[in-house]
Amino acid sequence: MRPTAVNLSWATDRMLRAARRNGSDPAEMTAGLLAEAHVIQDKDEIMCRRIGEHGAALLGSGARVLTHCSAGGLATTGYGTALAPIRAAHEGGKDPHVLADETRPFLQGSRLTAWELREAGKPLTLIIGTMTAHFMGRDEVDCVIVGARRFVANDDEANKISTYGLAVLTRAHAIPFYVAAPTSTVDMSLRSGEQIPMGQRDLQEVTHLGDRLLAPEGVRAAHPAFDATPHRLVTAIIAEQGVVEPPFEEGLRRITQGADTL
Repeated sequence: MRPTAVNLSWATDRMLRAARRNGSDPAEMTAGLLAEAHVIQDKDEIMCRRIGEHGAALLGSGARVLTHCSAGGLATTGYGTALAPIRAAHEGGKDPHVLADETRPFLQGSRLTAWELREAGKPLTLIIGTMTAHFMGRDEVDCVIVGARRFVANDDEANKISTYGLAVLTRAHAIPFYVAAPTSTVDMSLRSGEQIPMGQRDLQEVTHLGDRLLAPEGVRAAHPAFDATPHRLVTAIIAEQGVVEPPFEEGLRRITQGADTL
C-alpha cells in the first residue's frame, strides 16, 4: 500500500469508472479497460513532455541539476517528470549535467535514475545524499529538480524522504528548488503537508544492505518513506499547464481547473 501518492488512487478510480461504463459483459469490460489504459498512457506521455518543455526553459546552457530519488521513465510512460526538463534541455542543445544523489537507504537514485541517464547517454555524476551541501557550497549546483507524490492546497508537497532537507539546503545557498509533477498529483482536499499520510518502508532496508547486516543486531530503526516540504521552500512547480510560482494556492487552483487531467 502506498498512501502518500495520490496518482495511484486517481488512476484506479478512472479504471473503475471505465469498468462500470462497460456493463457486465466480460469481453466488453476488458476492451473498455484496455482502451482507458491506452488513453492514460498516451496522455501521460503528453503531460510529461509538456513538463519537460516548461522546465527546460528554466535551465541555462550547461546547467548543473541536482536530482533526488527516481522520477524518470521508469515511474511514468517513458519520458519522466523530474527528468523531463533535463531530457528536453538536452534535446534543445543546452547540455545540462546531472548530479544524481543515490537516495539512501533504498538507493532509487543510484539504481534507477543513474541507470536511466546512462542508458539515455546523458552526462551525470552520482553522489550520496550527504554530499549535497558540499557541492552547493562549492557553487556546483545551479538548481534542484524533484518529483512529487502529492501536492496539497497550500503547495506543501510530499516526496521521497530527505526532499525536505534538500529544500532547506537550497534555501541556505540561494539555489532554486523546482518540483516537476502533473496536475494529477494535486490534492486540493488537504490544506497542508501535515495532513498527508506518509508511507513507511521495511526497516531492514535501514539495517541491512541486501542480506548483509550493517547495524548491531537488534538495534531499533525507523524508515519513513516520504517527508513533506513546506511551500515556502519551493521556488516553482513545473506542471504540464506551465510553471506555477507563488502564491501557490491560487496557481494550483488555476491549473487544476483548466487542466486536461487525463
